[in-house]
Amino acid sequence: MKESPVFRLSTGLFLAGGILLILLPCYFVAISAFKDNGQIISNFFAPPSSFFLDNFVSIINRQNFPRYFYNSVWITLTGLMGGFIILPMTSYPIARMMGKSRFYRYLYYFLLMGIFVPFQVKMMPLIKLTSMMGMMNKLGLVIVYYSGSVCEGVFLYVGYISSLSPSIEEAAYIDGASPFQTYWRIVLPQLTPMTATIMISNGLWFWNDFTLPLLMLNTKVRDWTLVLFQYNFKSKYYLDYSMVFASLFISSIPIIIFYIFMQKHIISGLSGGAVKE
Repeated sequence: MKESPVFRLSTGLFLAGGILLILLPCYFVAISAFKDNGQIISNFFAPPSSFFLDNFVSIINRQNFPRYFYNSVWITLTGLMGGFIILPMTSYPIARMMGKSRFYRYLYYFLLMGIFVPFQVKMMPLIKLTSMMGMMNKLGLVIVYYSGSVCEGVFLYVGYISSLSPSIEEAAYIDGASPFQTYWRIVLPQLTPMTATIMISNGLWFWNDFTLPLLMLNTKVRDWTLVLFQYNFKSKYYLDYSMVFASLFISSIPIIIFYIFMQKHIISGLSGGAVKE
């Protein structure tokens, strides 16, 4: 069916508006990172008159900045690796067996209910429990992140695995492959698009989260993340805008690189093909 010019024009305007909503905040962060406070206050929307690099020098030379950067990287990578190992391994038997086994079916529904519980409801009991168990540290934060991503991750993986034909898996079993060999060599490579999608979602959450690090790491300065480090530029009566934007610019570069890298895996996984009957 041929699209009308009005439809194409309205679609283009809608997409252009969406692009502006995404790019404008990035533009303001980028230009403000290279300004001093005087330039920001005088004209927030104008590009910098000269590239002011003292913000970046001051941030990098601040005490414990490498430590905070390392903490953010460690927490994000550890959480992602745990999810990469456990989530598809948990979802695969659920997807293949919940139609035959009540245990897997009830387990799936139990995990599914966790999606509908808001974080605000479980925040205080969660922090009290982690405090009682001595988990108010980086490792405890990673465990909380992982437990918080299980429900949605299993839900997405189970739906994706259920859409894959089991014919190749059955052929592998006939050829003498064990269940683990079938999972590792046949099933897991087919999950690349969904794995990349979940890792992008969780990576953005782990890297940019403020609430959980504030609740669990605020009293341990050495375990602070970059987000908590950025919070230091705010005091009761003063906010150093140039330092805030410069720190945002620095902290956004690694996660943008990670997103671009994983985006390639999504495209390659989708174009790599699935089972062809």
